[in-house]
Amino acid sequence: MELRQVLHFVGVAEELHFGRAAERLHVVQPTVSQQVRRLERELGLALFDRTTRTVVLTSAGRTFLPYARALLRAERAAVEAMAVLRTEQDSTLRLGTSVGLGTRLDALLTALAERAPRLAVELVSVDRAPRLQQVRAGELDAALVRGVDHSQDLELLPLWRDALVVALPAHHPLAAQQEVALTDLAALPLRIASREANPQLVDTVVGACRTAGFEPVMGPAFTTDQDTLAAIASGRPSWTVYYAAQARLQPAPRVAFRPFTAPAPAVRTCLAVRPDPPSHRLTALLDACVELERTEPERTEPSEYP
Repeated sequence: MELRQVLHFVGVAEELHFGRAAERLHVVQPTVSQQVRRLERELGLALFDRTTRTVVLTSAGRTFLPYARALLRAERAAVEAMAVLRTEQDSTLRLGTSVGLGTRLDALLTALAERAPRLAVELVSVDRAPRLQQVRAGELDAALVRGVDHSQDLELLPLWRDALVVALPAHHPLAAQQEVALTDLAALPLRIASREANPQLVDTVVGACRTAGFEPVMGPAFTTDQDTLAAIASGRPSWTVYYAAQARLQPAPRVAFRPFTAPAPAVRTCLAVRPDPPSHRLTALLDACVELERTEPERTEPSEYP
């Protein structure tokens, strides 16, 4: 049974005239007659008594009519539901995020809300590889990613550089300094994620150490904020790195966050998008990114850290 057949049946049942039903449905009369005959063959029952002058519903037709109307109402409801869903999708920006964005993410969302107050934002936090794949598949409008140099099928729009700061025990002599040189950390174990887990961060920090003239002493791997910072605060002296924006919000009373002396290591954050003409949602996000870069320069003053 096809909905088109049901539609034509209801048209004839309500008009009791094949010609008027055809005019109402904007088709020719033979089409209406053909669809009704197909429906009757499929049901195995006559739905109308036809004469040269009159068309009357049979008992089967009268029984079938409320069900036919219900089918058409269900179709309209389904179409309307999909229209609402399309509208919601058109007004919702799905943005993949990264850890450690700190106040930058809030500032970006604030700038976006000023430009598109009716645009809803859904934040999706997944690892970098699936984050990029979801952008490729159109499941995300865009994604914030760090340290990615190129992609064959995505555009990577440079946004800002996330400066790194050192986290070390608050009681360590280096914590009394306003800035810490990388070379001063040469003898202390570095707690950092494995390269498999975060190759961009590890390569940036290790590369900066080598440029400064030493190979870092690798300590236990960074696990969680809570466990790693607790170990730094109370265990043997060691250090790790945090993104500056994240460090400003990280509660760690027994750990000191200090900027590095220039040149401080930093990781570039990009916005990954598909190479398609941007939607109105993405255009608003791009404008907000430009505004954020203009008004939110990198801040690494020591007064900002505990």
